[in-house]
Amino acid sequence: GPTEGLGKIIQRFPQKDWEDTPFPQGIELFCQPGGWQLSKERKQPTFFVVVLTDIDSERHYCSCLTFYEAEINLQVRDGTKEIEGEEESGLIQPAEVFAPKSLVLVSRLDYPEIFRACLGLIYTVYVDSLNVSLETLIANLCSCLVPASGGSQ
Repeated sequence: GPTEGLGKIIQRFPQKDWEDTPFPQGIELFCQPGGWQLSKERKQPTFFVVVLTDIDSERHYCSCLTFYEAEINLQVRDGTKEIEGEEESGLIQPAEVFAPKSLVLVSRLDYPEIFRACLGLIYTVYVDSLNVSLETLIANLCSCLVPASGGSQ
């Protein structure tokens, strides 16, 4: 079938918009500028920044870290799982397809290297399944003081 799909937001923090900072609509379109495509091999994580401008001419810096995960959702027909037309034998099959997943940090501040480090930390906790709540980690990152422009980091 086609190897390109549409992105969707799986989880976001905060879950509701802050009064002075609405969530950018359509951000999933900017996470994968080349389209959401499956891959037959795991690709290295990539990082880039997109600058979105809202209707009030406010800039939103969207730092994006994209990585590929093994796709484990198999198509189920008549109660049996199928892989390319063959029934699953019950043995653990290696991943045949990898799907892109993106972590995005949206800010009005332009600190790409700091945001890259934050996303790298979140990625490491997620991929290594460390015993740290992502919600707690993100809350701690959101409560950090940002240095004044031109000051030391």
